[in-house]
Amino acid sequence: MYINGKFVESASGSSFPVYDPSTEEIIAEVPDANATDVHLAARAARSAFESGTWPQTTAQDRGRLLYKLAERIRKESAGLAELEARNCGKPIVEAEYDVNDTATCFEYYAGLANKVLGHVNPVPDNALSLTLREPVGVAGQIIPWNYPLAMASWKLAPALAAGCTCVLKPAEQTPLTILEVAKWLEEIGFPAGVVNIITGFGETAGAPIVTHPEIDKIAFTGSATVGKLILRSAADSIKRVTLELGGKSPNIFFADADFEASIDGALFGVFINQGEVCSAGSRILVERSIYRKFVDALSSKAKTIRLGPPLDRATKMGPLVSREQYERVRAYQELGKQEAKLVAGGGRGPFAKGFYLEPTVFADVDNSMRIAREEIFGPVAAVIPFENEAEAIRIANDSPYGLAAAVWSRDIFRALRVVKAIRAGVVWVNHMQPTYVEAPWGGYKQSGFGRELGPWGIDEYLEAKQVHINLSEQPIGWYP
Repeated sequence: MYINGKFVESASGSSFPVYDPSTEEIIAEVPDANATDVHLAARAARSAFESGTWPQTTAQDRGRLLYKLAERIRKESAGLAELEARNCGKPIVEAEYDVNDTATCFEYYAGLANKVLGHVNPVPDNALSLTLREPVGVAGQIIPWNYPLAMASWKLAPALAAGCTCVLKPAEQTPLTILEVAKWLEEIGFPAGVVNIITGFGETAGAPIVTHPEIDKIAFTGSATVGKLILRSAADSIKRVTLELGGKSPNIFFADADFEASIDGALFGVFINQGEVCSAGSRILVERSIYRKFVDALSSKAKTIRLGPPLDRATKMGPLVSREQYERVRAYQELGKQEAKLVAGGGRGPFAKGFYLEPTVFADVDNSMRIAREEIFGPVAAVIPFENEAEAIRIANDSPYGLAAAVWSRDIFRALRVVKAIRAGVVWVNHMQPTYVEAPWGGYKQSGFGRELGPWGIDEYLEAKQVHINLSEQPIGWYP
């Protein structure tokens, strides 16, 4: 682990294995942190926040450090992409995009660091009223396994730009790339204790981060179930919390949409990154007049998606991240066979080893079925027919989640009506999944609250302080 500027073992001396999900072989051992390790990291982050050189570092200097980090990530991008692909199973081409996005995120917040503005408030008195923006303090950050390096940048970059210090816990399945990045922090110029990286499990390392009294804010990306636990635990110390949780996103296709583009958009929306995407368009809503044609084309093309080793550049889908996730999604495949009509996939594919599952498509799904209501987080799509615009909106919004959605139509008036009606934090038109660091990311309902990326992302790491300056020479006393 990386604590107070040094790589250290766990206080207990224990460790756990990290696997390559394509071969099921151990590729690393990392420290198994517990509350003692979290305390050491939190103390280091608190000390770096309150004393030393970090509090005196200007916003411009913080930006320069983030630029240097982005530059190093780009320089080492080939090795990082390979390590990411081996650790979490995603195709190497997707891993390369993720590393590029990671560098872009650090560059964006490098540029934003010295553009955090205060405010002068007009007040009805002979006084000057100011609003200052100041860092919230020590940020505890818990990231998922589906985009390990990119999700780390989404949290570290705005926090560091704001002047916070961090205790970050990667997912136990995928800690390797952020530990690789940590090797460069001291060389780049980050003071010891500003970034601390804890490796461990949710119950023994994540939970102590949430409850530690010297951590001021929690940022979590993961399941709604864990998010609810975090929110309850953080309430005891009134920590600031941002949650980016699950989704069951509708991908809506009207009959007038470009048909070939729609098929590709449906497949890409749900099967990118093996379906291990919080915004996956796993509910494919199709207007009934084109429903059968759509299902036939979708199922036919789904069968051509190439499963394979992550480092093979021809691979379109790699293995799921772990045996636990494989077994969970496998169970949903079997459940779907009982609830709906299987039209593509449904098995593990031709591989004797590795956590591979075929891209799976179920047709004739009702929105009340479990495969339409529960987040599967794997390559399983549910195709649901609808009669008209009103029914499409009703089905789309009939979910406890509200992270993302997409609508496909050549009728811009209808598309924008649907955009306004959908209760989701991200809505695409004639596309699905592109994400830009300049725009906000986050959800409605049980998909969480708070926003990442763009200026909204840095706002989550800032406090607002009112400053009142009396300009009157008259004595201050009781009003007559």
